[in-house]
Amino acid sequence: MQTTNVTPRTRPWRGVMVATPLTLREDGTIDYDAYAAHVRQLIEAGCDGVVPNGSLGEYQTLTEAEREQVVRVAVEAAGDGDRVMPGVSAYGSAESRRWAERAGEAGAGSVLLLPPNGYRCEDAAVRDHYAVVAEAGVPVVAYNNPYDTKVDLTPALLAEIHRDGSIVAVKEFSGDVRRAYEIVERAPDLDLLVGADDVLLELVLAGAVGWIAGCPNMLPVSCVELYRAAAAGDLTTALPLYRELHALLRWDSKPEFVQAIKASMDVAGRRGGATRPPRLPLPEADAAAVRSATEQALAAGHR
Repeated sequence: MQTTNVTPRTRPWRGVMVATPLTLREDGTIDYDAYAAHVRQLIEAGCDGVVPNGSLGEYQTLTEAEREQVVRVAVEAAGDGDRVMPGVSAYGSAESRRWAERAGEAGAGSVLLLPPNGYRCEDAAVRDHYAVVAEAGVPVVAYNNPYDTKVDLTPALLAEIHRDGSIVAVKEFSGDVRRAYEIVERAPDLDLLVGADDVLLELVLAGAVGWIAGCPNMLPVSCVELYRAAAAGDLTTALPLYRELHALLRWDSKPEFVQAIKASMDVAGRRGGATRPPRLPLPEADAAAVRSATEQALAAGHR
């Protein structure tokens, strides 16, 4: 039975926010109708919202018109702009600010922003980057992914950016669960969001109030159940679910996560499909592992 989340939210970046992939036709163009259907299905399954134009959404490959249209489609399909957190990352701060402004114009409730990723910049430049984008007037969620950006939003730096008034939350993807406690110590009012699926339980138990998630794309009902149980401190429910799903959750932290999540969606009867270049299809061994993990989860009753 599907459950629709109708609880009013004053901080729309909290809860299960699903990073959505592109829904591509065979010729590589975006099938916006299929994408809208996927967004509606996620909301109907109990997810709190969606995050278009993030890494999983292959934002780097989008044209300007595509990137703008994806946000508009997501807002309409979600039925409430507060449920949409577009990625606004770009090489330049001014460009990111323009994307944040457009997200606000479309009705989005928040935006997700990487630090500058064109070079390994100093802390002052990072703070300035977030301050520039915050001027758009839409709540900014920082995205810490030091593996890909080579810029680490440490707890100390996050506290400074938060004190600047530039961010309301952070998607933490370092994988170091110890950071959760230091972030709370240094910036008690900064919302911590789980950024890597395979440390979900550890970070929620450490105080995370949301999950920017990949795996609900294929098994939304079970992922929502896992998050809700973890947030309630119900380990009797959460721990077995976490163990059963972890073979899939860990793919979110691999370089091939886009291809893996899309491949798993195909096995689960959802529309994943291909990726845009330069991403290549999964090697057969990886594809077989994703297929096996998904089939096992489905056989266990997950959906």
